[in-house]
Amino acid sequence: MMQKFAKLSGLKKRWIIKVPVLTPGLSSLWIGLVTPVPTALARPLVGSLISEVVADPQKSIDGLIPPPPEGLTDVATAINLALSMITEHHVETRWSDATSPTAPWQKAQGDPEWAGETILRDHREVITEVSREKVWRQIEGIGGEHGWFGSDFLWWGRGLLDRFVGGVGLRRGRRDPDYLRVGESVDFWRVEELEQGQRLKLYAEMVLPGKAWLEFSVEEVDGKTKVTQEATFYPRGLGGQLYWYVVSPFHLFVFPTMLRNIVKKAAKDA
Repeated sequence: MMQKFAKLSGLKKRWIIKVPVLTPGLSSLWIGLVTPVPTALARPLVGSLISEVVADPQKSIDGLIPPPPEGLTDVATAINLALSMITEHHVETRWSDATSPTAPWQKAQGDPEWAGETILRDHREVITEVSREKVWRQIEGIGGEHGWFGSDFLWWGRGLLDRFVGGVGLRRGRRDPDYLRVGESVDFWRVEELEQGQRLKLYAEMVLPGKAWLEFSVEEVDGKTKVTQEATFYPRGLGGQLYWYVVSPFHLFVFPTMLRNIVKKAAKDA
């Protein structure tokens, strides 16, 4: 099946080498580093390979679920259909859209100050002559193949670090290169709130000692466009606060560059 997929998707023939040492359990520990699948999902999937499956004609699933009138879809047709949907941006959902619910005891971003927990923020805004629609187009297209508007090597390094500690990293990409919807993934973020043309809030799903959001908003002010960008972090314990202050020097480079390039790209495409 792997060779068939490689052939149909235009890839070179895959080299599959059998090794006598690695067990499924050991393999599951590193597979998350070389595939887009996070370690937390890869481990149970690879671990299940130890269970053999025997197809018994006398106990066919056809007895429970009859085949469709037009017949079953072969592997090649299914792969080609999936590839065409990706190419034409008609993908309705992706495996990376699955997420774990937030623990009920954890504070949400909109909770009042008296709910507890330290709140750390990086707030930036800019006024531009570029129209709100053109700026929003850049904001909604963030991540995936479009990148994060500069500091690519820092984003790449953070994604690699996340993979090493069992996180999802940057390889998830996004479902559609230009449009977002609530609940879908954008690299190691997830769309938590979306007000079309006005506001986008992303929740961080990278491995962190706390909870983090990245929020963008655009509004018209006196005939101009005000663009606001805010990173919010709720640290978990002393380690979380230490993490924030360790990465703060990088924020001084990443976030101003991001906001500046969003406006610059919007003006260039105007």
